[in-house]
Amino acid sequence: MPQSERGLSYASGTSDVGLLGDTIGANLDRTVAAFGEREALVDQPSGLRWTYRQFADDVDAAALGLAERGIRKGDRVGIWAPNCPEWTLAQYATAKLGAILVNINPAYRSHELGYVLKQAGVHTLLSATSFKTSDYRAMIDEVRGDCPALTDVLYLDGPEWTDLMTAGRAADREALAEIATTLSADDAINVQYTSGTTGFPKGATLSHHNIVNNGFFVGELCGYSEADRICIPVPFYHCFGMVMGNLAATTHGACMVIPAPGFDPKATLDAAAGERCTSLYGVPTMFIAELNEPSFDDYDLSSLRTGIMAGSPCPVEVMKQVIDRMGMTEVTICYGMTETSPVSMQTRVDDSIDLRVSTVGRVHPHLEVKLVDPETGRTVPRGTPGEFCTRGYSVMLGYWEQPDKTAEAIDAARWMHTGDLAVMDDEGYVRITGRIKDMVIRGGENIYPREIEEFLYTHPDVLDAQVIGVPDERYGEELMAWIQLREGAEPITAESLREFCTGKLAHYKVPRYVHLVDEFPMTVTGKVRKVEMREQAARLLNMSH
Repeated sequence: MPQSERGLSYASGTSDVGLLGDTIGANLDRTVAAFGEREALVDQPSGLRWTYRQFADDVDAAALGLAERGIRKGDRVGIWAPNCPEWTLAQYATAKLGAILVNINPAYRSHELGYVLKQAGVHTLLSATSFKTSDYRAMIDEVRGDCPALTDVLYLDGPEWTDLMTAGRAADREALAEIATTLSADDAINVQYTSGTTGFPKGATLSHHNIVNNGFFVGELCGYSEADRICIPVPFYHCFGMVMGNLAATTHGACMVIPAPGFDPKATLDAAAGERCTSLYGVPTMFIAELNEPSFDDYDLSSLRTGIMAGSPCPVEVMKQVIDRMGMTEVTICYGMTETSPVSMQTRVDDSIDLRVSTVGRVHPHLEVKLVDPETGRTVPRGTPGEFCTRGYSVMLGYWEQPDKTAEAIDAARWMHTGDLAVMDDEGYVRITGRIKDMVIRGGENIYPREIEEFLYTHPDVLDAQVIGVPDERYGEELMAWIQLREGAEPITAESLREFCTGKLAHYKVPRYVHLVDEFPMTVTGKVRKVEMREQAARLLNMSH
């Protein structure tokens, strides 16, 4: 079909189900009224369980406890902890007060912690005492003097949290009902710092309306009801955990299951099997680790029906195994970004395997998407690559106190520009082809690493692969493949890889360099840090940047 006859790369999501107009607290109260005796939260490490009624009682106690310590609407409350029940309670308790929860990445070091506490003007910090090799208490002491707004630090696994809950249980519940009358669904409720793969992280500011609706519609497209049990090994500090996980559950009366504080493949399988979970979340690297767990075949995963794979492109082979070996026949792929609450696109449970492995699905209900020419800003014809943009209820209020950065990301017509390259087909399905910044230009040819990575997954010895561009005097850039080998596989060389690719990939797409690794540099959310890979590659190849 000539391009002039094709439609434009624009789609809007229709729905018979309207947007929710309430706050997170009001929405939770409605779920409790409907499903009070059903299980709401299970923490596998501690063995603790809450029904919705018990959960709501503890949320209210935490909210009143924070209020007793002076927390008011609009105050910033930081949370710095791995996944734990207290994190979830804090998420809903701050929402009930209209306080703004500031999510802090558990992997942050002291300088990053200090930056976020100061930039967001955090008044109270809820923190773990330590996680993995991080001594949180020491890091907080180190930066506290530089954070004038920080007046209170409460350790979630210490007496401070116990005291807060005790005080809250003794307080007058009527106070919460009064606070509820002062809140609006459009109030800022959450600041999430973007991964910051380049420069300082920016705080995406999200409202009740942004995240309660996104969680709800993610759950709708997974077919959730009060009968579902969602295994959530992805981090709460990120949208994947607290929105797609927690809010998708509580808007449907489903159960949230915490397998471990941080990702652990065995603990995840234990929780999915032991708690008879119907849904399992993860980024592709998590599913790869679970499928490769030596005891995988010992687990009865027959309860699994659906789930979400997101965070980075999903390899075809991994998706097939998730469906065949884990029984997740209705697994969906989601695509989005923190700034859009996060999901804009999702595959549907009845989509073919081919659509689920080759696309990120169709536009979400009540949202619009378009692909534009990065140079002109005009919408490109379907089938033509362009920058992915989205508009609607999910677009953040802005970056916290950074109007200049907000204006760079959200244009005058309220379109959020993602920086991702994508192609939309005639049915409205979208394929993400890479980051504008990741595109490799070799001798004038535009190369999208994603295409080569997908091909490398078909190599029998390759467990995972990432492709980057490295500087080259002759061509400007050359391709380098970073490869994780399967256990017991023979090492792959540049020569053997070239042989494998010959006749299957255009010659200019065949990686010139091969680097074997045990793991890739990652953000905590499972996104591969290609910026860091390029820096390491430059050193490895003894090149200048």
